[in-house]
Amino acid sequence: MSTRIETGSPRPESPQPGPDAPAAQPAHPPAIDPARTALLVMHYQTDIMALFPSAAPTLLANTRKLCDAARRKGVGVYFVKIHFSPGYPEVSPLNRNGLGIKRMGLFVHDQLSPELGRRPGEPLILAHRASVFFGTGLELRLSAQGIDTLLMAGIASTGVVLSSVAYASDADYRLFTVKDCCYDPDPVVHERLFSTAFESRTVVVSLEEALELLG
Repeated sequence: MSTRIETGSPRPESPQPGPDAPAAQPAHPPAIDPARTALLVMHYQTDIMALFPSAAPTLLANTRKLCDAARRKGVGVYFVKIHFSPGYPEVSPLNRNGLGIKRMGLFVHDQLSPELGRRPGEPLILAHRASVFFGTGLELRLSAQGIDTLLMAGIASTGVVLSSVAYASDADYRLFTVKDCCYDPDPVVHERLFSTAFESRTVVVSLEEALELLG
């Protein structure tokens, strides 16, 4: 993994709206049912925060506010950490992103960011790929709890957020992406994703709107 954390190409302009064209967003986010909603905090961990030291304090502060608001509302908070065993036996020689991670020596001994105050009983899911769903038990756990709505926050926008939003959208989850709790080192691509791929699949909200939703 490079500091881009699995980049994706910007979606080209199209003169005619297609299936990925941005949907009209509501003036105010629709209400949520706390019992059917989960907050996914994706890849907020010490190795990743060390890659982006200038952005980390704001991201951690924003996401702690989001976590605490979800807890007060009765929304389950799920943490997902990308993780590998010593020697990286989970990395395929065909997986370029995994090979980049292996070369950098990341995600073997790091920890979930303690600033988020994970509480006993809040799940910690370990993933070996960019998507929080691929090869993990996350979807089964969400299904068992009757969860059909997801609030999503993660680093990086071009990696875990893009991969996870694409899967969750195809799996028919109702999705909200909290823009102020997502980050990418390429701000142009970050903005492009939020105005195209994420907006066409999710309700994009600011931290302020998310806190109102959880108020």
